[in-house]
Amino acid sequence: MDFLKLERNIYDTIKEEQIKLGYRKETIQLYYPLASLNSFLGTNLDESQIYPILKQFCSLEEEKLGKIAISNNGKRFCFRFSPKASEYIYMNTPKDGFLYDFIHTISQHNITMEEVIAQFKKYSDTVHVEKTSHGEFDYLIYFEDGIPDEYRYCFTDEGSHIHYHRFTMDDYRELGLEGVAMNIQKPLA
Repeated sequence: MDFLKLERNIYDTIKEEQIKLGYRKETIQLYYPLASLNSFLGTNLDESQIYPILKQFCSLEEEKLGKIAISNNGKRFCFRFSPKASEYIYMNTPKDGFLYDFIHTISQHNITMEEVIAQFKKYSDTVHVEKTSHGEFDYLIYFEDGIPDEYRYCFTDEGSHIHYHRFTMDDYRELGLEGVAMNIQKPLA
C-alpha cells in the first residue's frame, strides 16, 4: 500500500497550522472524509474495509509521529496525533518557501489579489488564475505543473481581507467545482 499521498497531506496540513498559529508541541486532530482517504490511497473501500489499512499506516508512522489514534463517525475519520507529531513535523520540514510567504501575505489586511498572485508567480511560471462567477469563491489559483504544490487555492475577496481554502485536486473535484469556472476570463494572469 502506498501511503505517500496521505502522509504528505498530513504533514502539509500540520505545517500550514504551525505557520498560521505558531509552533506548539501539542496534540492535533485532523478530520478526513472517507472519499479523501480513498483518493489518497488509490482505493475504493467502505469504512470497515479502510480501517485496517489506516491502522497499518499508523503503525508505520509511529516511530516518527508517535501514537496515532483513529476513530470514525460514519464516513468521517479523525486522526489524533500525539505532541510528538507536531514536534517531528516542525523539526523536519523547511522553515521557508511558498507556503510561508503565501500565509504571511494572505494574513495581512488590505492586500490585493494582485499581491496574492505575485506570491504564486514568485515560485512558478505556470500559475493558473481564474476569476469565477459561481458564487462559491472569487478566484481559483494553482500551480499547473504541481510545483511547489498540487493544491487548489480558492479565494474570497471581502474588501479589506482575502480568505482562502486549500483543497487537493480530488477534493476540489468531489465538491463539484472542477470545470465550473473554465469558461470565465483569466484576469490578472
